[in-house]
Amino acid sequence: MPKAVRVHEYGGPEVLRYEDADVGEPDAGEVLLRHTAIGLNYADIHTRNGRYPLPHFPHVIGGEGCGVVEALGPDVTNVAVGDRVAYSSGGHALPRGSYCELRTMNAERLVKLPESIADQTAAAMITKGLTAQYLIHDSHPVSERDAILVHSAAGGVGMIIAQWARTFGAHVIGVVSSDEKASFAADHGCHDVIISTQEDIVERAKSFTDGEGVTAVFDAVGVDTFEASLAALRPLGRLVAYGSSSGPVPPFDIFRLNEMGSLSITAGAFYWHMRTGDEVRARAKSLFDIVSSGAVKIEINQRFALADAADAHRAMESRSTFGMTVMTP
Repeated sequence: MPKAVRVHEYGGPEVLRYEDADVGEPDAGEVLLRHTAIGLNYADIHTRNGRYPLPHFPHVIGGEGCGVVEALGPDVTNVAVGDRVAYSSGGHALPRGSYCELRTMNAERLVKLPESIADQTAAAMITKGLTAQYLIHDSHPVSERDAILVHSAAGGVGMIIAQWARTFGAHVIGVVSSDEKASFAADHGCHDVIISTQEDIVERAKSFTDGEGVTAVFDAVGVDTFEASLAALRPLGRLVAYGSSSGPVPPFDIFRLNEMGSLSITAGAFYWHMRTGDEVRARAKSLFDIVSSGAVKIEINQRFALADAADAHRAMESRSTFGMTVMTP
């Protein structure tokens, strides 16, 4: 019987159970997908601990993966048996449930993979890469006129933003938490790196920009970095908030933005940029093209077996990981 990692209650990594799971036949519009690789995202931790509620228990968690189509339900025309595909349920556009060997799922948002993209690369980057794509093309369209600050620059989304933005001619400043991560960020797109545990983010950001500050900040950390992100901006700068790994930002007086230089804040949400299968595939093509060109390198630094999902979560929560993390069934 196929195996899956399910939660029967919210809690720490210990609630992740590796167990048998029945998988039915695909219904209309669905496929039967056998995973070859499964991506991990910090949102998985929020799902496990209840911040992102599940519709019922028990439930398989996980939001991204890659695999091979094994069977088609009625009315599926966009993929065929044997196709290599990837998917993301970012913004809950698809039901969560990637921590498994085999699953049925709606075919509409599946993305067929080109030969140039390996399975583990696809699973590792699909959510993070699509996120980076809309952040730097839509939330704040990056150009050669920009100096940007990227928090968690050694993490999955951060390393893609840094490398991709650099291809546009932007000056990229990364923020990391350790010397090891600083070296990684410097090798993956950052012109300058700030070690937040040793340096003042605002002071260093301004020193790298002749005292002006940056034009945009990309921040997935939340409450711990919010004030520094605003203070690092130059007049008319923009804060792009797209996550809150340290916790949500508290209520905020919007007129402070006026006083700080007519700043702006936008919240980049995956779902609103991926509302249809066609949009997902268009953004995925943009991602695949830049990765296939070699300009953006996807580095997988942590690999776990599906049975060891709890260890993978402990590693993510410890902040010891960098680059990408994948699991294999």
